[in-house]
Amino acid sequence: MVDLPTLRAYWAHRQGLDGSLAGANSAAVLERAGWARSVGGTTPYLTLFSRAGLRRDQVDADVAALRIHELPSARDCTYVLPAADFALAAVVGGGASSAAELRTAAKLGVTREEIDDLADQIVAALARQESDPAALRKTLGQKVRSLGDEGKKKGVTTTLPLALGVLQAQSRIRRVPIDGRLDQQRFRYTVWSDAPAWGGSREDAAADLASRYWAWIGVASLAQFRWFSAFTATAAKKATADLALRPVGDAGLLATAETITDLESSVAPNDPQVSLIGWLDSLVLLRRDLDGVTEAADRAHPLLAPARGTSAGGSLTDLPHQGIVDRGRLIGLWDYDPELGEIAWAPITDLARAQRESVEDAVARTAAYVREDLGDNRGMSLDSPKARAPRLAQLRAHARR
Repeated sequence: MVDLPTLRAYWAHRQGLDGSLAGANSAAVLERAGWARSVGGTTPYLTLFSRAGLRRDQVDADVAALRIHELPSARDCTYVLPAADFALAAVVGGGASSAAELRTAAKLGVTREEIDDLADQIVAALARQESDPAALRKTLGQKVRSLGDEGKKKGVTTTLPLALGVLQAQSRIRRVPIDGRLDQQRFRYTVWSDAPAWGGSREDAAADLASRYWAWIGVASLAQFRWFSAFTATAAKKATADLALRPVGDAGLLATAETITDLESSVAPNDPQVSLIGWLDSLVLLRRDLDGVTEAADRAHPLLAPARGTSAGGSLTDLPHQGIVDRGRLIGLWDYDPELGEIAWAPITDLARAQRESVEDAVARTAAYVREDLGDNRGMSLDSPKARAPRLAQLRAHARR
């Protein structure tokens, strides 16, 4: 029976938060730790900095060279992923968001034929020049149809985003971040004539995603994989069949035989291994189980109150701030104050002297990175210094210096 500290340290190891990815390139980090969730925030940058020390200019160069890219992927959510997974992403994403919008638009009299025709005209326009949505609408003129007040009520104002969504799901076009940055949501579109194609079936893709998922995190439950993938229970069982997953403990956690052997020989390090991670870091996002990375005594901390889920047990699900982890255990929370150019942080547990010193070192490194490379640290596109002010005040109120 593996104890929780060992399991947490093993999760951190699989995620490369133990220093084992130091010096790796962007693609190698994402192949090992998993796809980095992108919602117009800094999580992709923090993912690569916390594991490999990669600076923003190198990450942006990798994006420009298509060594990594932001694409609709699992659950049809956008992630930054390595080139090796571009073809897989298109299949497991499935264009679910686009399909839902098309169903809504159909109720407003928009046919699929109309969207397909507009999509072809978009590709022809983009073949001449990369364009943002505003420029495309100007170029296409009346070929883009307004859906009026009724469309606004349903969140579909014109036919342009519908066609763009279809084209992205088909990998006929891709988004290019304006200014080359991943921490904003301003894009141009370009034709993707050499997009890699998936060579197998959808069932093969589902099995490949399951294999990657358990390689990224090592130990997880089927329910956690279902949340990440949006697969049905039947599809998830089918996708994982070839992995021959075996129980780890009695909490529904599963792992491959190879992982279990590796885990049983693992020992949690004695010395601190502190990292500052993003709000949507894959250490927590892959499983959405903060109970697994916290001690029971720490879960009642006031700073974790916004993370409490709606389950009967009041389980903790998502980080309410950016996180501070040590050997896979959540020990504190942080956020960045752009006005002062510093990080505000607070522990959620008592820190040993060595831990506190390690946290302070990690805070200093990360603050310098945010200040020099990013300018600010937005958790998502709607984050702003004004919206962050109450969180900063909370952190400072609970800081014990």
